[in-house]
Amino acid sequence: MKKTLSFLLLLGATVYGQQNATSAEVVKDALAKKRTMTKNSLVKNIPFTNIGPTIMSGRVVDIDVNPNKTNEFYVGYASGGLWHTNNNGNTFTPVMDNSDTQNIGDIAVDWKTNTIWVGTGENNSSRSSYAGIGILKSTDGGKNWENVGLFDSHHIGRLLINPNNPNEVVIGVLGHLYSSNTERGIYKTTDGGKTWKRTLFINEDTGIIDVQQAPNNFNVLYAASWERERKAWNFEGNGKNSAIYKSEDGGNTWMKISENNGFPNGEGVGRIGLAVFDENTVYASHDSQFRRKEEKDKKTTTNALTKEDFKTMSVESFLALSDKKLNSYLKMNGFQEKYRAENVKQMVRAGSVKPIDLAKYLEDANSLLFDTPVIGAEVFKTTNGGKSWKKTHEGYLDDLYYSYGYYFGEIRVDPQDKDGIYILGVPILKSKDGGKTFTSISRENVHADHQALWVNSKVQGHLIDGNDGGLNVSYDDGKSWLKLNTPPVGQFYAIHADNQKQYNVYGGLQDNGVWTAINNAKIDKSWLQSGKNPYESIMGGDGMQVQVDDRNPNIVYTGYQFGNYFRIDRASGKQTYIQPKHILGESPYRFNWQTPIHLSNHNQDILYLGGNKLHRSLNQGNDWETISDDLTKGGKKGNVAYGTLTTISESPFQFGLIYTGSDDGLVHVTKNGGGSWEVISNSLPKDLWVTRVIASKHKKERVYVTLNGYRWDDFNTYVFVSNDYGKTWENIGNSIPASPVNVIKEDPEKENLLYVGTDNGLYVSFDGGISWEVFHKNLPNVAVHDVVIQPEAKELIVGTHGRSLYKANIQSLQEYSKEFSTKENHIFTIGNIRKGRFWGNSWSKWLEPNTPELKIPFYANKNGNVTIDIYNDDIKVNELTVNAERGFNEAMFDVSFNEKGLKEFKKAKKETIISEAKNGVTYLPKGKYTVKIGQEKQTFEIK
Repeated sequence: MKKTLSFLLLLGATVYGQQNATSAEVVKDALAKKRTMTKNSLVKNIPFTNIGPTIMSGRVVDIDVNPNKTNEFYVGYASGGLWHTNNNGNTFTPVMDNSDTQNIGDIAVDWKTNTIWVGTGENNSSRSSYAGIGILKSTDGGKNWENVGLFDSHHIGRLLINPNNPNEVVIGVLGHLYSSNTERGIYKTTDGGKTWKRTLFINEDTGIIDVQQAPNNFNVLYAASWERERKAWNFEGNGKNSAIYKSEDGGNTWMKISENNGFPNGEGVGRIGLAVFDENTVYASHDSQFRRKEEKDKKTTTNALTKEDFKTMSVESFLALSDKKLNSYLKMNGFQEKYRAENVKQMVRAGSVKPIDLAKYLEDANSLLFDTPVIGAEVFKTTNGGKSWKKTHEGYLDDLYYSYGYYFGEIRVDPQDKDGIYILGVPILKSKDGGKTFTSISRENVHADHQALWVNSKVQGHLIDGNDGGLNVSYDDGKSWLKLNTPPVGQFYAIHADNQKQYNVYGGLQDNGVWTAINNAKIDKSWLQSGKNPYESIMGGDGMQVQVDDRNPNIVYTGYQFGNYFRIDRASGKQTYIQPKHILGESPYRFNWQTPIHLSNHNQDILYLGGNKLHRSLNQGNDWETISDDLTKGGKKGNVAYGTLTTISESPFQFGLIYTGSDDGLVHVTKNGGGSWEVISNSLPKDLWVTRVIASKHKKERVYVTLNGYRWDDFNTYVFVSNDYGKTWENIGNSIPASPVNVIKEDPEKENLLYVGTDNGLYVSFDGGISWEVFHKNLPNVAVHDVVIQPEAKELIVGTHGRSLYKANIQSLQEYSKEFSTKENHIFTIGNIRKGRFWGNSWSKWLEPNTPELKIPFYANKNGNVTIDIYNDDIKVNELTVNAERGFNEAMFDVSFNEKGLKEFKKAKKETIISEAKNGVTYLPKGKYTVKIGQEKQTFEIK
């Protein structure tokens, strides 16, 4: 099957991503293939360094606390893995880095045996909720992991361990996000995961989002089913099969307890969260998608015009409006200055504009997404074990879910207070009267979006809150919070590096804005002493793409979701809003969640921005011209902007040679600055998200394209290259293990040196994509969303969606040649080092001495010990023996003499004064040195 698919793609046959979700067997094979590739990879010893940020974290999905020692707990991040602390969150250690995934839906810990269960695949259903690979289990605190089944579940709602029998586990399986599947429902094991029995199945589109037990009685369980369907253009988070179930035999059998007894029924039932106080007392949060009833008697009377007024207004009534009233509407709703009462009326008189266009003008992706008059969040309670339910409050709980049922839906009850409940949304609410009234317990240092909460069962007021910005702890029931952000678990969408010598990195984070820092910023807690974190926030919202003017690094273009972009002057602090606006009477532009921007290499005043059409500004975004018709298939009806551009690339060889890619699978090219456009994707797989189109830096006719089937649950790898402007394509992604592809980058110095980031790692090719090697050292199996190469520093910066930013020096990769395979070893360029006055010393005897490190990069053609000799002239001052592996290696040299070398050096160079440092080591003096491995040699200098 794999060979057939690859052959069809090479021939340019049509393959429809939406028809087939990738099977569990293909994913298993891909993971096994990646493990083998990792073991044999030539680049597995190229080290990556995490450069933060840590101040702004990623989305937390679950917290599990040791009940007998509450300063010890585990935290599961949506796409950042599992982290452990035993000092109340002062520091954390990752414990899942050696697993096949970092994507988590829920965790459960048996503290008596130190056994950890992880349900992989996030239990939210957002546009970046990544699928998992079933259930992982560790019996040694996370040192080793075993996959114990439910591989095709994709997303896990909840895990429960029987406190009296650690081998008995009940799991709520949410199932696939973008496709129907049968591995949904409730599963139970009684043998520690060796075998599973499905005890509740509803249908292929309805999974289980929550399961909770009655305290002290594992036989009594409550579960919430959730019917949902997500497409790239729409999300339906409700249905008649969303309901509450109960088991009285430990999850072996189930009965529905939410039908015609006070709890809502029907198509409008959305996500349900459960909190169990005792066997009979249960709270249920519900994201109701039933429409609100119009309350005409309570409607506020106003003379101001609204968007709805224009939808039914006649031409005569429109022309009769006073200019003052019309201008008030136009100004208050952000119409461009050219649209004022007098000229808009003239347009209506001429027939070029209709009154309804003044409503349509405002209906962009944001307004269509948020203008949903549904009931939203509500809380129900049963005191008789589900025989009947009653809503706890009057009216609406507005400003909590914002119709985001795919994202919020958790509720907790205080184990010591039957009337103490907490609802997690935007913000987090607390009630002390059983849900009759609520107050917010969000505070200034707590992120607004709340996903997980642990409530101490022994000490009232002790809370640990997990949110989109990380972790917070409170000891006074939410009156004040401490922040526990030390893990680097940021979820980046896009990154950038400027061209300064000490360059800055930039990046847009999921729900955490845009941040920037110098690339070698110190990522530790020293900023708490200075009061200034090395990372600086320059934009809010969901952070998006960044472009920096090469002439002036203070001029930064960036923004937030749905194309809301700004030009920022960091020197003055001024922000100028630059989103292109459609013309009155024209259909509103569609902007992708991650709207693409691109600064022209030919003129840094020229900026491109993609909606469903391509827009160009010749003056830094002050004015725009549209240089294309719709470059998509036209959009689809739904509540998510679709039929939008996702990627733009202009050739460095020719101004106006531009490529675009869309979310619905189209790739276009123009060779005359938008004068005419040609579709060049007809022979590529259809309907897939174009994540990158990249015009080559090395050959004018060459272009790269990556496609991503994630939104069809298609996890195949799609990477293509064309050497004739897209007329024909070659599939160069076949040897990469199946995983959706997010980015491809071409090395600026070395032709055919390529980098590809997938939802499960980072790869490099030395031969233009014929073969690929996987990076591994210090880089876990995490989604890579973007990569940037800083050419002067020769560094690769990696933007992950779950583990913040990494960087690695790639000079050795750029120097690599296939002729190295004929040599036993090769030494790459060694950087010089500056002599330090305090090498081997420290200002206090209680502190570790300052010790230098010099990297000696080399290539070995076989595994085994390699001897590295260091010479000063003809004097061998030291030698190292390292255990090398086939491929790229790095030896670390502390720039010191060994005993024999020191003796020989003193004897030959009596005039050179050298002395032993306080740590007992004698370091090499300034001068030039030669490194030899066999017949290979390279030099470096101590300056």
